[in-house]
Amino acid sequence: MMVLKDILYGVPINAVVGSTSISIGALTFDSRKVDKGSAFIAIRGHVADGHTFIAQAISHGAIAIICEELPLKLTEGVTFIEVENCNMALAVMASNYYDLPSENLKLVGVTGTNGKTTVATLLYQLFKKAGYKVGLISTVNIMIDDKVLKASHTTPDSISINKYLKDMNDTGVEFCFMEVSSHGIHQKRTEGLRFAGGIFTNLTHDHLDYHKTFAEYRDVKKHFFDGLPSGAFALVNVDDKNGLFMLQNTRARKFTYALKGYADYKAQILENQLSGLLLKINESELWTKLIGHFNAYNVLAIYATAELLGLEKEEILRLISELNSVSGRFQYLISDEKITAIVDYAHTPDALKNVLETINSIRTKNEQLITVVGCGGDRDKTKRPKMGNIASALSTKVIFTSDNPRSEIPEAIIEDIEKGVEPQHFKKVLSITDRRQAIKTACQMAKTNDIILLAGKGHETYQEINGERFDFDDYKIVQEYLKQLQK
Repeated sequence: MMVLKDILYGVPINAVVGSTSISIGALTFDSRKVDKGSAFIAIRGHVADGHTFIAQAISHGAIAIICEELPLKLTEGVTFIEVENCNMALAVMASNYYDLPSENLKLVGVTGTNGKTTVATLLYQLFKKAGYKVGLISTVNIMIDDKVLKASHTTPDSISINKYLKDMNDTGVEFCFMEVSSHGIHQKRTEGLRFAGGIFTNLTHDHLDYHKTFAEYRDVKKHFFDGLPSGAFALVNVDDKNGLFMLQNTRARKFTYALKGYADYKAQILENQLSGLLLKINESELWTKLIGHFNAYNVLAIYATAELLGLEKEEILRLISELNSVSGRFQYLISDEKITAIVDYAHTPDALKNVLETINSIRTKNEQLITVVGCGGDRDKTKRPKMGNIASALSTKVIFTSDNPRSEIPEAIIEDIEKGVEPQHFKKVLSITDRRQAIKTACQMAKTNDIILLAGKGHETYQEINGERFDFDDYKIVQEYLKQLQK
């Protein structure tokens, strides 16, 4: 229980009707989860407006309503708080309710189009290996030191974030690494949190179904850096033209990393093989089991962050050499027939291009590169032909298939992808709607030393079709079919 006025500390308020000295038992923005003594925050979402559920929340026992517009009928005995922005209010209230948990550990946010999960997860692994209690909030998992919780969003809602951080405080966690998505920033989910640092990986074509323009998408990312405190660090990739833009108005200490341009942290790829990378970071050589040009950037970001958080250089180099790839991020297996299968989450044009160019830079060109790829339904449609263009241009053969069709017709999504294929690549292309059948066909087409890339789903263990989730794991399925070929 906590007094309402203490929970509201720092929230911009327009009007108050009723007492703020009442005790609140819980915060919620879901009227179905309201219990007696709760405060209900009326969030305006894309699908529903919480203001329409105020009466329902009160009937379930809510004693405080936080809203952007006071209802015409005010219920006696219920306190109404009118605020400028309910998303902002929710974030600040959640932080207060859980006793400002982000201030009791070093919280580092990772934002950008590609690389967030890899950077955050490998930082978690590295600091665990260094002997610290560590937290992780990512697309794949929530980790409270050794405890694993299932993730549902890249950046969870404000109440969940602060509850996780509070649990981390209670467990003695010293560092937490968190993916910060553009949706999360735009919906104010990270407001009220105190970050010790922020990392910008890159910015490419994605989420334009939500943000509408690339400029809006970029500006939302920048807002995260604008909000960093003066004691924090801001680390950005300056090989991306948006890197320096992120630093323009930040109060944080500014640091840069790059493979091409001048930067505080500079890396050079000495060797790039299917077994890993040999890098030179500033003046030190480092071997990592991570593969590919894009992972050189991820390793560099991890190295820089670890140093900025106080780890010794020699220890960082040793620990990075022990790190393993993240589930569904360039995760590969080699069959007895010497067929290599790679599973990767690449679901944007730039990410797919990076993965395919990485494979092409490693392979001898005497073998086939067979790519299986689709695009998600109910998401940015403009990237579909771009994905088709890249996959067909950079692969020996390509099979277009379903990803998570959601409410769309799978065949219609595939038709959108096919529109990007140039005439000279038509003969390379095969379209198979059923993803399992597409993977099986790729395995049957592959010969000794060939490479199969399964792109788009990565760590996901389901396929979403018409509102239902069905068990589906690219890695397990390709492993199963490659084993069948050996019999």
